Amino acid sequence: MTFRTRLLAGFGVVVLVPLVVFGLGIRREMSGRLAAEYERRVGTLAEIVSADIVRQSDAIAARLNALKGVIAANGRLRAALIQGGDRGYVLDYAGDAMGLTGLDFLQILDNEGHVVSSGHFRNEFDRPGAVPPLGGPALVNGPTAEGSFLALVRSDTLSLPGKRFSLVGGVRVDSLFLARLVRASRIVRELSVHVVLPGDTATAGDAAQIVAEVALPYVGLEDPPRTYPARLVITRSESLLGALRRNVNTWFAVAVLVSALLAVLIAGWLSTRFSRPMTEMERRVVMGDLARQVNHDIKNGLGPLRNVFRHFTQVAEKEPANLPKVFSERQGTVESSIAYLETLAANYARLYPQSNEQPTDINAVVREALRPPPGPENVDLLAELLDHLPPVRVDALALRRVIQNLLGNAVDSLDGKPGTVTIATERGPNGTVRLLVSDTGRGMSKAEVDRAVDDFYTTKKGGTGLGLSIVRRLVLDAHGTLRVDSHPGKGSKFIVELPSA
Repeated sequence: MTFRTRLLAGFGVVVLVPLVVFGLGIRREMSGRLAAEYERRVGTLAEIVSADIVRQSDAIAARLNALKGVIAANGRLRAALIQGGDRGYVLDYAGDAMGLTGLDFLQILDNEGHVVSSGHFRNEFDRPGAVPPLGGPALVNGPTAEGSFLALVRSDTLSLPGKRFSLVGGVRVDSLFLARLVRASRIVRELSVHVVLPGDTATAGDAAQIVAEVALPYVGLEDPPRTYPARLVITRSESLLGALRRNVNTWFAVAVLVSALLAVLIAGWLSTRFSRPMTEMERRVVMGDLARQVNHDIKNGLGPLRNVFRHFTQVAEKEPANLPKVFSERQGTVESSIAYLETLAANYARLYPQSNEQPTDINAVVREALRPPPGPENVDLLAELLDHLPPVRVDALALRRVIQNLLGNAVDSLDGKPGTVTIATERGPNGTVRLLVSDTGRGMSKAEVDRAVDDFYTTKKGGTGLGLSIVRRLVLDAHGTLRVDSHPGKGSKFIVELPSA
């Protein structure tokens, strides 16, 4: 028997047999006793969807508020909006701004409600726009050259000398957006969300399967625009018992597949790593150490699962009525153990770790990124960190990559000359936290600023043009915004706004 075959067989016995023995014994018992827990979670789903809509709405409002500041600081755009000139620049502005803010829908409307600039459809100029009520989210149809798309939008006002404008921005409401609204339901997999607009039928399925509804206004494109009632309808497509049984089977299958994948990955990696010629004594030493390490790691994940399954069996025999409650209490342990096995497989395979968003102290990450200080000795690095900032919800590793990319970019902008790089933190608007990285380097022209975060665009000799592009993607993944303020010969300032946790 070959080395690889022995590894596969050994891991199969250690990992799969305990799961099969303990899992099969309780799978049948749990499927009939989870109905109460299922109904309780379904009852709270409307609140979860409403809260997610509010979070999405607040994020859009924060990006529009940041865009107001950018417009107010843009003298060329401000002059064009007030005086009516430079039409080509105005028409293109919303498209550029939409890309920087991460929005899918963006319009600038005059005080009569006509489109001045549209990011998703440039030829929408001078047409009537849909302005939702201030202070809350709404649904609108965004026209494009190929058709239209539904968007969740917020509106804000922009006052310039002698004129008043409206900013309407939002995100696309597509199948992925609707699927994310029910992602918090971990027991039921057969839920879906449908948008019901004025004149539509109730739902795509049987009305008897409606679980909950969330009301939203819909703004039509009439002249003048009118507001109609619309709904997000949450439906259940399958019977309760079938959904419960499939869910239990899914958890069991996931555990078995993850464990099997773990065994294959570890066996494949180790067989490649240690397949070089070894003496009999070397092979015994390596195999002994390897067996102890793998046995220890796998037992760490299987031990809690074994205890939980034993507990379930005891409860099912002695107090079956309490099984749903016990399952709810111990579900976190099962999920944590499976997550441990998944992480172990990923580490052995040297895969890149997944994002781990959690409340993070931004100042602590800044201080960690500054050890040791980046840049040569002729660069003065200043840190101006505001104490008692609220934590931000972000992957700490991703935030550190953002900081290091911005600091490296600032140091490079000095072109090897003496200069100053400043990193600061402060409170931002609407409960956000700001990270500011500024330098006294060569600065950038307006055209360079407009393309600074584009993929593969660089002004540095030998640069890849990916640093700031990566920063933008990481900031958008954290539901934040990135702004650039730069002038030739006067340095640059990068402003990152992240929502607090």
